[in-house]
Amino acid sequence: MSQKPVKLWTKDFTLIIIINFLVFMNHLMILSTFPFYIEYLGGSETVAGLAAALFSIVAVVFRPVIGWMLDNGKRKAILIIGLCGMCLMPIGYLVLATMFLAFVCRMIHGASLAFSNTSTSTIATDIIPKQRFAEGMGMFGLATALATACAPALGLALMDHMGFTTLFIFAAISMVIALILFLILKTPQVKVEKKPFTVKGLLDKDAIPASFTALIFMLTYGALENFTAKFAAEQNLPSGGIFFAIMAVALLVTRISAGKVTDQHGEGIFAYSCNIAMLIAFLLMGLFPNVVTYLISAVLAGFGFGGLEPALQSMAVAIAPPERRGSANSTFLCAYDIGIGVGGGIAGSLITAVGYNHMFVIMAVFNILSIVIYMAWGRKHPSSFSYRIKHGMN
Repeated sequence: MSQKPVKLWTKDFTLIIIINFLVFMNHLMILSTFPFYIEYLGGSETVAGLAAALFSIVAVVFRPVIGWMLDNGKRKAILIIGLCGMCLMPIGYLVLATMFLAFVCRMIHGASLAFSNTSTSTIATDIIPKQRFAEGMGMFGLATALATACAPALGLALMDHMGFTTLFIFAAISMVIALILFLILKTPQVKVEKKPFTVKGLLDKDAIPASFTALIFMLTYGALENFTAKFAAEQNLPSGGIFFAIMAVALLVTRISAGKVTDQHGEGIFAYSCNIAMLIAFLLMGLFPNVVTYLISAVLAGFGFGGLEPALQSMAVAIAPPERRGSANSTFLCAYDIGIGVGGGIAGSLITAVGYNHMFVIMAVFNILSIVIYMAWGRKHPSSFSYRIKHGMN
């Protein structure tokens, strides 16, 4: 008698995906347009890179503590704090339109993102059945894919045609909708033993190999997210919105199958191929910038981020027990934030020093380093799907 398939799609799983989608809509609409806002306030690419770095640094500082709070059962309380903060900060940019206060709001926005998507990821891992874990995380990651498709293009369009006021109001409204859905969401009752606060317990050691591999990869992705739109404008290429829309279609197609492939064959295929795809994308934009290579780079970048991020996040949290899922998710997302923030900061400095083309070529080196780290460490760790499949542990 065949075993009944384990159900993946439930009301609450769907709700947490939609909430996560709205969180990333808010985040990515502003991320892709913030360099233009800094320019509007009188700043340079270096200042925009500093804003990206501070945003991520604050998120990184908060995430480990958030992980500890989540591991003590505070799932929904953490989420509502984050959603409220992400709702208020776009209004802060609008009302407090000075460079210093924009930086203050940007840092609070970074903390709010940390509260929001660490808790949505942890709630998702509570909901997803273990038998379909990587597949479920891949489906959860579709929220990021869809937001990547819509948010930068929508944010740039609103900025260009209606101004920053409409852009920031729209970002705030997305969080109002998320708060309404939050009221409907029911999270599983997870029994966890209360843990005392310790510095050692803030990071999950089993999540570090996947997280560090992802961090190095995200240095290049941070440069891409923060500066592609301005690069396109300088090079007279199609708008950044078009680039991100094409990238997101490739990302979406990749994520539909990435989880199942990871469950069955391990994450190694993505650790290698996705880094290579991003490497080629950066070299094309840096060495041969034209319309054709620009659009090809969008497809390659979509495959790169679309396959690697969910595969490595699944690896980071796969062997974590319920009482460590918050820390495992926060460890991975800290790496994600550090990569995007530091990558944006490095890219901004490089653009000021050597220009966009050389920046893309230099940043591509990090994709090679990410592969080396995975080969030397990640694939040999018990958290690796590839390792467990090879040793018959799945």
